[in-house]
Order: sequence, then C-alpha cells, then structure tokens
Amino acid sequence: MPDRIAIIQAHPDPAGGHLCHALADAYAEGAIKSGREVRVVDVARLDFPLLRSPKDWHEGEVPPSLRPAQDTIRWADHLVFFFPLWLGDMPALLKGFLEQVARPGFAFEYVEGNPLGRKLLGGRSAHVVVTMGMPALVYRWIFRAHSVRSLERNVLGFVGIGPIHETLIGGVDGLGEAGVVRWKQAMAELGGGDG
Repeated sequence: MPDRIAIIQAHPDPAGGHLCHALADAYAEGAIKSGREVRVVDVARLDFPLLRSPKDWHEGEVPPSLRPAQDTIRWADHLVFFFPLWLGDMPALLKGFLEQVARPGFAFEYVEGNPLGRKLLGGRSAHVVVTMGMPALVYRWIFRAHSVRSLERNVLGFVGIGPIHETLIGGVDGLGEAGVVRWKQAMAELGGGDG
C-alpha cells in the first residue's frame, strides 16, 4: 500500500465548500488515520497561464507557481484526483494544469525511434473521483465515460502512472445529506486502504 498520497483537488472554485472538497477532506482524513502522509494540490488556488503554442510546450519553462505541484507529484506514490464533470469532461482549469505540469522532462522524455518516449512517472498509482449531475451508470454505459478514460489513458497512462482506479459519483443534486455522509464515509475508507 502506498505511503505518500498526493490529492489533486481540481474543483475550479477556489472558495471551496463543494462536494469534491468534502470528499477529498474525508479521503485525506482516512489516509492520515491509517498512517499515510498526505499532501494536497488545490488547483483553483494556483495562478498559471495556459499553454498557447507548441513552442511553449517544448521550450517554455514550467511557471514557478506550479513547481511545488510537480514536487508533490514526484514525491507521491499515489495520486488522487477530485473533480466535477463539466460539459462531459474535466474542468478546463484541470486540463490547463495538466498541460503545464506534465511536460517533457518531468512526466516523459522524447526518445529517438520511440514515438511514445520514456515514461518518467512510473511506480505511481492513481484514483480518479468524479462527481456529476447525471446518473453515473448513464455516463459509464451510454457516454462510455469517455473523458475519464481519456484522462486515464492519454495523460496518466502515457506518463507511466498505473494502475488507475475510478469512482464515479452521479446524481449529486439528489444525494441529500444522508447520501453525502455515505460518500464521505466511503472516501474515508478508501483513503485508509486505496492504492
């Protein structure tokens, strides 16, 4: 079981107070109670520009505000992402964060003759926790959970992170207080033994 957990809180509202925040807090509490170390990266509280050209991607520097996030990812054995599904995908802020952080030289490196390059973040596992208004089964079976699968395969898997598990929490507007309590308990238990 991993000992060092990096929680990537990717709800884009810096004010907090959303279900994603409560779930991440419960996960962290469970992990800490089980003797694991936890660090949190709150993406909404970071100030960084969006990448706008291939030159920025290949030759630009990681913004100083994101270097601590890279240090946390490098430190962790297990990454846990919390975010709401917006317009069928991760919020744009998380996508912009990943584009900046998962750059060549940190997350992977180019290797001549190998179009996939070398994965530099191997040895880490991940868990993706996504909240959504629609029922999770509808998202999984009708929409094929396309955006979560893309994150898992095209970003996390591409840089060597695996295995990757997911928790899809649907119908959040109808959970009620009892439903929120149940999910927080589930996250606390997951934090105590995830990975």
